[in-house]
Amino acid sequence: MCGFVGFADSHLDMDQTSIIKSMMDTIIHRGPDSGGIYSDEQVTFGFRRLKIIDISEVASQPMFNEDKSCVLVFNGEIYNYQELRHDLVERGHIFKSNTDSEVIIHAYEEFGVEVLHKLRGMFAFAIWDTKKETMFLARDFFGIKPLYYTQNTRDSSFIFGSEIKSFLKQPAFIKEMNKDALKPYLTFQYSVLDETFFKGVYKLKPGHYMIYKKGRIEVKSYWDSQFNSEENTLKHYVEKIKNTLRESVEYHGISDVKVGSFLSGGIDSSYITALLEPSKTFSVGFQDYNGIFNETNLAEDLSKILQIENHKKLVSADECFDLLPTIQYHMDEPQSNPSSVPLYFLAELASKHVTVVLSGEGADEIFGGYDWYDSTPAMKRYEKIPYVVRRPLSLFSKKLPRNRISSFLVKGGQRVEERFIGQAKVFEEVDALNVLKDEYKNGPSIQSITKAVYDNVQGKDDVSKMQYLDLKLWLPGDILLKADKMSLAHSIELRVPFLDKKVMNLASKIPTSLRVHPNNTKYALRTAAKEVLPDEWANRPKVGFPVPIRHWLREEKYYSIVKEMFLSDRAKQFFNTDVLMKFLDAHYSGKQNYARNIWTVYVFLVWYKKFFEEL
Repeated sequence: MCGFVGFADSHLDMDQTSIIKSMMDTIIHRGPDSGGIYSDEQVTFGFRRLKIIDISEVASQPMFNEDKSCVLVFNGEIYNYQELRHDLVERGHIFKSNTDSEVIIHAYEEFGVEVLHKLRGMFAFAIWDTKKETMFLARDFFGIKPLYYTQNTRDSSFIFGSEIKSFLKQPAFIKEMNKDALKPYLTFQYSVLDETFFKGVYKLKPGHYMIYKKGRIEVKSYWDSQFNSEENTLKHYVEKIKNTLRESVEYHGISDVKVGSFLSGGIDSSYITALLEPSKTFSVGFQDYNGIFNETNLAEDLSKILQIENHKKLVSADECFDLLPTIQYHMDEPQSNPSSVPLYFLAELASKHVTVVLSGEGADEIFGGYDWYDSTPAMKRYEKIPYVVRRPLSLFSKKLPRNRISSFLVKGGQRVEERFIGQAKVFEEVDALNVLKDEYKNGPSIQSITKAVYDNVQGKDDVSKMQYLDLKLWLPGDILLKADKMSLAHSIELRVPFLDKKVMNLASKIPTSLRVHPNNTKYALRTAAKEVLPDEWANRPKVGFPVPIRHWLREEKYYSIVKEMFLSDRAKQFFNTDVLMKFLDAHYSGKQNYARNIWTVYVFLVWYKKFFEEL
């Protein structure tokens, strides 16, 4: 919807309005339609608007309550704003607009921080309460909308906003790289720590709020997603899914501008599209490839069945390499999920036709869709052997050379907390340490990062533990972050109906056996989807958003591009480049598939060049 920036308690002898304007200019892509500023002796807010609901000027931000004692900047959508507005009007609040933004500020007046339990939607916002001289900041339940903050400043001021790049225009901000972020990134492929790649810059966690007052910060949790299954029949849950998801899609379709949907060949986006029935769908694939690297024909086929106009784009390797620096600029931090690249081009395509798109993110995490959540047939057979036998075999196999057999034996004797770190696992931790220079080896261990999450779900079954971990790390750190940044790079809003508070409440009750079933993953969801989708789409296996990087890196042109980067002085600051070249050469020759390792390092170096050499 928008983007905002702000700072508080700044002691620089400079024009605050000029500073905030410069910060706002860096995020104009998030809100090209208009901008607004609020400034007093203590705080300065800046806002960029993308008009979605109530496109009149009266709905512009920063927004005030009746007596202007509270000021709001808000990014997102509140889907139940009409019901909340009705209740607040009955309580005596006076509205000047028909936007969801104004509902938040009046609800804050009425309920204080408890307003967060009233909201249904995606959001990040900041409210300056002039009477209490307190700032209230909050982020939505799943982390759909980003919110960063820092006090790593020359004057101890507090800076916050939707994107880190805006901080670079604040003269008080101290730009330093967080050396501890690199090691875990090489394994997870995204910035997994609360502290970002910029030293002293933090993400406000999903489901958390912050109170800021006179330099002091207090962060608290207000919501958590736990799986507490309730036994019932498949039929019961299928009907619940149909009704709840239909309602969610209806809410997520509320808009005063054009709405479309992203569409791949998989069930998640297909189900959303079938329920929404938009006028247009958008798909992306890769030139010179068919099958998993190009599902645009499947998307086109479903669009024809649903009588919807489909638009598609085929992306080339040249386009991906050429635009990678721009993509990493918009991401703010290095993020090597290859699907970020086609998502950038997909958003660009959609922006030519609509301002809002619905997409299928979140279904796998809450309904149990990933193949990782289920054991392979071979592992199921092996797990029939008592754990007391498998455990010592696992420990012994760790000492053996790594191959398919030893890896299988290691995994087969591990607890889920040891073997599962989320949907992405690029470098093994020992390999990350081997490739890094000494000063970048001190980041937290992978086990310590995941343990902090697993500790909250002790006693749960393994599937629920894995889903919970993905909801806390992978979903906000990777999936939702790229969804937000890549869509708003082209000034469109991406909405995710699966990640709705009511949908999550339902999904959390579904028994594990109906999430991951012997017949398929997302079993209950797939069964429900058959009401509006052909069986072929409802049953299609999970593919994701694959990118043919492994093929590109075996072409001389792209091998040479990466080689030049790996042998640069830039790379030598961080990595043992002889080790990097062994990875690259082994992949180029076809001996090994190190595509993800190579891409993850390359993306980091592209990001570093952009943010620490060019900006």
